[in-house]
Amino acid sequence: MQKNDSLPNNDITKKILPVILATSIFMQMLDSTILNTSITSIAKDLNESPLEMQNAIISYVLTLALFMPVSGFLSDKFGTRKVFIFALMLFSVGSVLCALSQSLIHLVFARVVQGIGGSLMTPVGKLALIKTFPKRELLKAMNFAIIPALIGPVLGPLVGGYMVDYLSWHWIFLINIPFGMIGILLSMKYMPDYKSPIIDFDLKGFLIFAAASLLLSISLELFGNTVRLTPVLLILMSGFLMLFWYYRHAIKDSNPIFPLNLFQVRTFRVGILGNLATRLGYSSIPLLLPMMIQIAYGQSAVTSGWIVAPMALTAIFGKSAVIKILNTFGYRKTLMVNTFIIGLLICTLAIPSIHTSIYWYIPIIAVLGFFNSIQFTSMNSISIADLRNYHTSSGNSLVSVNQQLAIGFGIALGLLVLKIFKGDVKLIHNEIHNAFRYTFLVVGFLTILSGGVFRRLHDKDGDNLKSAE
Repeated sequence: MQKNDSLPNNDITKKILPVILATSIFMQMLDSTILNTSITSIAKDLNESPLEMQNAIISYVLTLALFMPVSGFLSDKFGTRKVFIFALMLFSVGSVLCALSQSLIHLVFARVVQGIGGSLMTPVGKLALIKTFPKRELLKAMNFAIIPALIGPVLGPLVGGYMVDYLSWHWIFLINIPFGMIGILLSMKYMPDYKSPIIDFDLKGFLIFAAASLLLSISLELFGNTVRLTPVLLILMSGFLMLFWYYRHAIKDSNPIFPLNLFQVRTFRVGILGNLATRLGYSSIPLLLPMMIQIAYGQSAVTSGWIVAPMALTAIFGKSAVIKILNTFGYRKTLMVNTFIIGLLICTLAIPSIHTSIYWYIPIIAVLGFFNSIQFTSMNSISIADLRNYHTSSGNSLVSVNQQLAIGFGIALGLLVLKIFKGDVKLIHNEIHNAFRYTFLVVGFLTILSGGVFRRLHDKDGDNLKSAE
């Protein structure tokens, strides 16, 4: 990796670079959560059903997943500074296009533009940080930069709720513009410009894997929107065929984008599968709960934002407790028990009736946020615990891609289940609140079942991480 000679003073760069990365992370985290409490108002303005608006969210997370693997290659070829500034500009342009959207199709297109910018923004910023700071200083710099990742999910539902109720939903996207401008101006002066003389990117593997992910996502989305199953099943089968094609490609290619021998590492294999299975059940909750509060209970976006916000606050406490918990109980026991607790908590969201106070949800969602934080920190760390140094980069990239795909699949699955129950008028007694309650039971039960994946871990797995902590 080479560095451009025309860099600013290194001491100033070390002070400003974490701020630049923090700005980009804040934009991305705010944007990922701000839409959940606003989706009902956007649907009303665009003359769409809120249950048909999932494409506005899924398109964004799917685009993140598809383009994240390209970030390293583009940085090596064009330099971290150019790619990072381009990503910020693209994210900001996408935000403006979102605010100007006149239909769901326009909004989805704009979210894709945002997603491409977001997929490059944070990975390239982290890469620049890693290359700038020596290892002894890296943890402190990274901890400062990821503070917005904790604050964003707290502010997102609240900011979204207030903007929708007192301004208009367009402002939830326009709020990105000043942050984007600050990031661009700082990057032009202080972002290092690292390049690599050796560029090796598996373009064929990337295109095959991207096609597989896209086809699988489309098939899951179409299951809830069509009565003709044959075309949907053909798309689903095409997605799996693409995965098989990637498998054949990765066997022959000397440097595939995601090496297959990653899956020979048991902890990585369990971590990836567990991450996917658990998020399939959980990922729709931050969207379904605000939607239910607004649609079934007739409450404002601000109210739904205040009810969901404690989930992010208690997640901060979960992050501070996770090391002690893992040191005491180990990864296997922690993940198995924790997954069961999360699934049970999701099921309890189905207990309150339409006549129960909505504030009954606050303690449930607060406790859920705590255990959810423990879950994902544990899964992500065990996934890369036993990887060799030369596999850490590709393994970590696949964990991130898998996480984004799982979120997209989980949202699509949750809304698909909700649509099925909503269509059964006799079962729900023509009361949409009951459709939400049954959906919580289904996704909660799926989450409980997903805990079985972690039985494949051994009691001593992750001990090498404990000693490092």
